[in-house]
Amino acid sequence: MKLRKVTAAAAAALVLSVTATACGGDNGGGNNTGSGSGGGDKIKIGIKYDQPGLGLKEPDGSFTGFDVDVATYVAKELGYEPNQIEWVETQSADRENALARGDVKFIAATYSITDERKQKVDFAGPYLLAHQDLLVKADSDIKEGTDLNGKKLCSVTGSTSAQNVKNEIAPKAQLQELGGYSECIAGLQSGALDAVTTDDAILAGFAAQDQYKGQFKLAGLKLSNENYGIGVKKGDTATVNKINDALEKMVSDKSWDKAVKDNFGPANYKYEPAPKIGQIVK
Repeated sequence: MKLRKVTAAAAAALVLSVTATACGGDNGGGNNTGSGSGGGDKIKIGIKYDQPGLGLKEPDGSFTGFDVDVATYVAKELGYEPNQIEWVETQSADRENALARGDVKFIAATYSITDERKQKVDFAGPYLLAHQDLLVKADSDIKEGTDLNGKKLCSVTGSTSAQNVKNEIAPKAQLQELGGYSECIAGLQSGALDAVTTDDAILAGFAAQDQYKGQFKLAGLKLSNENYGIGVKKGDTATVNKINDALEKMVSDKSWDKAVKDNFGPANYKYEPAPKIGQIVK
């Protein structure tokens, strides 16, 4: 094979490239602790891709939402710039497994802190207090939870919301669990479903989208308190502590307030004040 001659500049560039690769590389999710912003280090963060106002993959491939803003702030405090973040879609039913496998370093995906989940993962936070509610059509006569008896109620697989309603409020509700909230909202819009239940922050994000404006309303029931935490692999106390420090800083420097207003302002969402780290509202 005939080799081309290269200039000194090109050779130097090649050496620098090889050196950077050897020193940096993508270290994946679980073992990357945020040693700094240099090199080619990446951090993998789990988010939702289909929740407007919280975690949404836009048509241009960018990511927006409150969870995205919180995770970006936290990652920076851990030593990563935004271009070093690899966003990984994590469905509700797979969040614990994704952390256990080391697919991601942490998860910020409307992840409510519960005693059951704390047996499998550790949580930093909480960083937002939401409330379970119902989204119904604007002309719906559903005004309280018991009105759901005999009605078709939707939530996503792995979520606790629909089961809470069925167990505690409307045992005769026809529960349907789908793969994502977008599917539930489409069913509500078409009339195939009567209500969608999950956290008010999620529902408000959907209701505020241009294609849905004026079609839906929140029932305003506050059926439960949902303390959103950042999920971390079980036993990784060091990362939990670093994330908690980052969340406290985000609140103190008012970045938290800005993120809430930027993402929920258009939906006129009446959000709760920033919760205190470690303070779970039952």
